[in-house]
Amino acid sequence: MPFARFDRRRLRFQALKTRRNRVFIETDHVSPTTPPGPLDPDTLAAIEELARAVREARSGKRPVVLAFGAHTIKNGLAPVLIRLIEQGWLTHLATNGAGIIHDWEFAFQGASSEDVRENVHQGSFGIWEETGRYLNLALLVGAYEGFGYGESVGSLVEHDGLRIPDRAELIGAAEQASIDPERAAAAADLLWAVEAFALQPGFLSVKHLFKRYGLQAAAFRLRVPFTAHPMFGHDIIYTHPLNRGAAVGRTAERDFLVFAQTIADLEGGVYISLGSAVMSPMIFEKSLSMARNLALQQRRRIEEFSIFVVDLAESGWDWQKDGEPPPDHAAYYVRYLKTFSRMGGRLSYLQADNRDFLLALCRALGG
Repeated sequence: MPFARFDRRRLRFQALKTRRNRVFIETDHVSPTTPPGPLDPDTLAAIEELARAVREARSGKRPVVLAFGAHTIKNGLAPVLIRLIEQGWLTHLATNGAGIIHDWEFAFQGASSEDVRENVHQGSFGIWEETGRYLNLALLVGAYEGFGYGESVGSLVEHDGLRIPDRAELIGAAEQASIDPERAAAAADLLWAVEAFALQPGFLSVKHLFKRYGLQAAAFRLRVPFTAHPMFGHDIIYTHPLNRGAAVGRTAERDFLVFAQTIADLEGGVYISLGSAVMSPMIFEKSLSMARNLALQQRRRIEEFSIFVVDLAESGWDWQKDGEPPPDHAAYYVRYLKTFSRMGGRLSYLQADNRDFLLALCRALGG
């Protein structure tokens, strides 16, 4: 007999506009022309080295990937990243589920970042109607349309809404399971949402008054892959009854495979991991292993690439000089450095605040 499960339909959701936020994108965003804060000479030299590697990669039409944690968005850096993709320096963006949510909330209402401590005690943390409703609906529709996770949300923002298919269209698609089982299953999930939440067919308008700050919208518009790599239960959208694990899984799986395809082309390219202790190294190592599996079958190698890891933590181990530390050394358990040190290529670690790093990189690239 199955274990008892929590009933999300009993939750009392609040309007997002009633939430007290801590970051307001119009006043707290970082302009690409803002001077970076002080950086030590070694870090500045490493950023110049990175800029040279990026220029070389792009001159050879090789990828430059930036994988980053949610604080990059929460710190108001979307305009800097938009500038870097507009200028063609970054060819693939990747983040976690929280990064997607902060970016969407900024685009939708111009504010994000609630007081977790206070709101958990009040039973309101993450229980916000618009974030849960619109992002889950974007994933349901995106799964049906064949989009990935990031692309689904980017489409919502860029188009200021979603197309809700009518019941007959969804039933017809669901009946084609023998021809296109993935789309049929996605149609059945979306049909459930249409009926359970009385969604009207046609265009559902969702205005994003601060779209100019939306990184996902910019990536969607410029056709730059922006992939999301969530972990189930980690993000506030899972509190909403519209959430369907199948839609999360379908869209996130597509994004992982898009990411893996980029890594398969990484020879001669650059990978930047910014403030991501778990997500970035984990998806990178699996993708690189798959990519090398195919490359070796084709008698190719993926060895000549650069990895630049950026974080605030001080590194007490010289990974380039001394290799991997022994298991009895604390540095052995610094996941993002241990993992990347095992991947081959050229590894550099930069200790820097994400704002200062991105602004210095933007300046070094002439942005």
